[in-house]
Amino acid sequence: VQVVESGRGLVQPGGSLRLSCAASGFIYSDYALSWVRQAPGMGPEWVSSFGSGRGGTHYADPVKGRFTMSADSVKNIIYLQMNNLKPEDTAVYYCAVVHLGRYHGINWVGGSQKDEYDYWGQGTLVIVSS
Repeated sequence: VQVVESGRGLVQPGGSLRLSCAASGFIYSDYALSWVRQAPGMGPEWVSSFGSGRGGTHYADPVKGRFTMSADSVKNIIYLQMNNLKPEDTAVYYCAVVHLGRYHGINWVGGSQKDEYDYWGQGTLVIVSS
């Protein structure tokens, strides 16, 4: 399994950026896919998840309405489209993958800790600043 993020950049407040995660070596329908971020000096923060046992795509309140997560299982790429970016969105963004069987029967839609996932990328830096 490989999980590799890309799309790092410096963006002005109000701008947009799309992150990509090349995730391969597993069957997408068997896994939940998440984005997690970690701001400087802060703990990790769950951002969004797709494909968990609850179905659909879920977002943390701070990004709801501004970020959109999607996945292309043919190209093996997970995207995070980020619009109306704010300085508080500055962080290293990680792509994370976990097998659905791990949380079978549990109301889990996403987590912020690395040990909640089976695979975790190296991260890509997003800076939102004027």
